Amino acid sequence: MQLTLWLSRRRALAASLLAIPELAPPTTRSRAQSGQSLIDRVVYEAIAPVMEKNRVPGLAVAVTVQGKRSLFNYGVASKETGQAVTEDTLFEIGSLSKTFTATLACLAQARGALVLSDMASKYLSALAGSSFDKISLLELATYTAGGLPLQFPDSIIDRDQMIAYFKRWRPIYAPGTRRLYSNPSMGLFGYLAARSVRVPFGDLMERQLIAPLGLTHTYLKVPRDRMGNYAFGYAKDDKPIRVKPGVFDSEAYGVKTTTTDMIRFVEANINGAVPDVTLQRAITATHTGYFKVGDMTQGLGWEMYAWPTRLETLLEGNSSKMVLETHAVTPLAPQVLPQQATLINKTGSTNGFGSYAAFVPRKRLGVVILANRNFPIADRVTAAYKILASLSNPDR
Repeated sequence: MQLTLWLSRRRALAASLLAIPELAPPTTRSRAQSGQSLIDRVVYEAIAPVMEKNRVPGLAVAVTVQGKRSLFNYGVASKETGQAVTEDTLFEIGSLSKTFTATLACLAQARGALVLSDMASKYLSALAGSSFDKISLLELATYTAGGLPLQFPDSIIDRDQMIAYFKRWRPIYAPGTRRLYSNPSMGLFGYLAARSVRVPFGDLMERQLIAPLGLTHTYLKVPRDRMGNYAFGYAKDDKPIRVKPGVFDSEAYGVKTTTTDMIRFVEANINGAVPDVTLQRAITATHTGYFKVGDMTQGLGWEMYAWPTRLETLLEGNSSKMVLETHAVTPLAPQVLPQQATLINKTGSTNGFGSYAAFVPRKRLGVVILANRNFPIADRVTAAYKILASLSNPDR
């Protein structure tokens, strides 16, 4: 695209969306250095149409290329106050939280506290004699437990009701044969992983993942002194909204974070530069492939595709059909060990927020998109793919 057209669109977006200039941390290359102007242009051209089309109040992007980070911030964290999005703005990341939960479980396994092939009831005696005597932790983590629903019924609001629900529940399909995306499934997986080390899930997240990775602006419950940085989300009615507490919210969809922290987490997944060797082994283990669902390989939290891949393939793998419908799976035996030539991704949504992270280990390239509107996943995936494709020169 010609520079004049790009500048024209930039001015139009600034006027209509209150976009603010991108903010680059000291660790990124300056705009005068090689490549930075390319990243600026690529990100803007991918993001501007998405914000305009979906009336996104605020959006932040982080890109990592060969270990160099760039941050881009557009619009407002609050329409009511006009507070601008910055690198300190906290966004709800919804189901992208599942990648944190999976990492904690893999860490528990690396330390000998659990085995993924164990039956779920081993870690919660209240489930003894239930269907979970024959459903493994791995099947919970890969949504192949036999048809657990996307959400709990509205009547399930506390731990006792959760346990009673699981004790009554019966699989629709044989465990390990079909995938149905499910918050209760991943939530129970995370809950049992915490029980395996006898530490409450929130404490486990803080002590064994957030603090060791230096994620200084990542929370399950936003502290009072950081509430000023917590963006408001906006649903279809444009009223400000934030996620409400619920059973397994922390385990399945409860993380609030910044692009700065989220790209740091992505880099830990890309390059393995984590001082704690056991934690790094756990992070890498989440990239292991256990089931094939079409062109997508189901890992733990993360979902993977051979690289290079087509945009159409990513859109299909991240479609509403993939989330809402059951799909036959092909078990991978042996499991597929983590691969470098892979695109690894995960989406996340709450009522007022939308997120997406994707990275290619071989290219040491990754992107994070966080927004305070739950805009269509297809638009998030398309924008991220444009950024990755433009900066990668895919292998042929």
